[in-house]
Amino acid sequence: MTGIRLTAPAPGWAIDADVVVVGSGVAGLTTALRCAAAGLDTVVVTKARLDDGSTRWAQGGIAAALGEGDTPEQHLADTLVAGAGLCDEEAVRTLVTEGPDAVRRLITTGAHFDTTDSGDIALTREGGHHRRRIAHAGGDATGAEISRALVEAVRAAALRIIENALVLDLLTDAEGRTAGVSLHVMGEGQHDGVGAVRAPSVVLATGGMGQVFSATTNPSVSTGDGVALALRAGAEVSDLEFVQFHPTVLFLGAESEGQQPLVSEAVRGEGAHLVDASGTRFMLGQHELAELAPRDIVAKAITRRMHEHGTEHMYLDARHFGARMWEQRFPTILAACRAHGIDPVTEPVPVAPAAHYASGGIRTDLRGRTTVPGLYACGEVACTGVHGANRLASNSLLEGLVFAERIAADIAETRPPHTEPAEAAGDADAPVPLLAPEARTAIQRTMTRGAGVLRSAASLAAAAEELEALHRSAAADADDLDPKAAVPGVDTWEATNLLLVSRVLVAAAREREETRGCHWREDRPDRDDAHWRRHLVVRIAADRTPVVHRTETAAFPPVRPAD
Repeated sequence: MTGIRLTAPAPGWAIDADVVVVGSGVAGLTTALRCAAAGLDTVVVTKARLDDGSTRWAQGGIAAALGEGDTPEQHLADTLVAGAGLCDEEAVRTLVTEGPDAVRRLITTGAHFDTTDSGDIALTREGGHHRRRIAHAGGDATGAEISRALVEAVRAAALRIIENALVLDLLTDAEGRTAGVSLHVMGEGQHDGVGAVRAPSVVLATGGMGQVFSATTNPSVSTGDGVALALRAGAEVSDLEFVQFHPTVLFLGAESEGQQPLVSEAVRGEGAHLVDASGTRFMLGQHELAELAPRDIVAKAITRRMHEHGTEHMYLDARHFGARMWEQRFPTILAACRAHGIDPVTEPVPVAPAAHYASGGIRTDLRGRTTVPGLYACGEVACTGVHGANRLASNSLLEGLVFAERIAADIAETRPPHTEPAEAAGDADAPVPLLAPEARTAIQRTMTRGAGVLRSAASLAAAAEELEALHRSAAADADDLDPKAAVPGVDTWEATNLLLVSRVLVAAAREREETRGCHWREDRPDRDDAHWRRHLVVRIAADRTPVVHRTETAAFPPVRPAD
């Protein structure tokens, strides 16, 4: 345990449960439903409303070997290629073999996928897949449909739900075992202000950390809260340097910041072409799959072309689809484009890469267990080893489903006893100084400039220094009892979480002196398997500095000494 925690008031209320699940996307709600079905008293905590998780923004679909002639082995092969040598093959095999039945159970829960005229699930292709294996709903509203079905199931099961609640820190007992979480509930309700959910099992399903960057496809709530909480609690994270930048995000201008509209990879899966301003298809000859190459390859190709031409974006040309296909297959994307004055039916769509998905996260085993007893992680916040250096398109929803079921099974089997949270005491438990809300923009611009799609030793060193300056400034203000020092609140907690996650990401990116997957070092352009087919595992020391450890092989070490 690090003894590190956020500056926050002591909990003013508390409730007890067997399990607390933090997050309301596919990973969190599936875990909660399975735990409740096993007879465990389950509480769901979510940062916004129950249906505001990142899952609802997923357009493309969910990948599984459901089509005729497709097999888990073929799905495994495509995933391993995309992961650029760093996937855990056992984790991937678990995903692809258990995935099809997990999708069928999701359908039983109430999710409706698009079907063919014969009634079979309609399947499409996305980048890196050699077969049509992406199930979708509402054309390009798959996440929204999955979220709807799971939210309805959770409400029907009458689970206890705490909405509009930002999780703060892990509670642990005297032995260092999980004993619940502290959280802050925003607004009026049965619970308000800082409180606690006391439970021997905590499942973090808090989604991504895209808000680390200026432009992202992630919603505003994706501020890395789960990763930051886990680091403060002493858990290990891994592969955090591998941030996937989605190649085709609607370009709204160089100054545009915050959540940007995604143009799903499924548009390319249905035959759209990437072109430059002259109409030239530049992905031909770059990869055997052209526009359907893995995302890191497409993002790099777009970025290179932008640099060569001195432009800020490329184009996605799907005019040949015609109005009817756009309206039926991609109604959400069509509406988003038209809302910004672009009509894909008659003109190419301007696109550029933006931060999309964290392939790394809190290190877990195949049962979702982290290095802290009683703490689990699932979905984008976790690093199961499935994604390696670059996530294969549409594997994320499937990972959330499969590992959520595994976590619920493990908790139901072990049923750990309730213990009392230990009181914080001593200098080691001094709370983390908070950042002012305006630091959020400074962090995002630093990260975009120094640790974005293109990285180098110089850009990462500059980013590290700017982040450390923010860290030192906040500590100095707190030590001097400066009246201008940031006070506890959602904005300051989020900014402080973003800084911690950014410092760890940059520390790992500086350490990895090669180009692999979605980690692109301009100064180290080659992949170096001899030295870098390894994982970087990071923890936070008691003095709040990131400690980076390189594994001896491509395999993950066990999360428990006895494993």
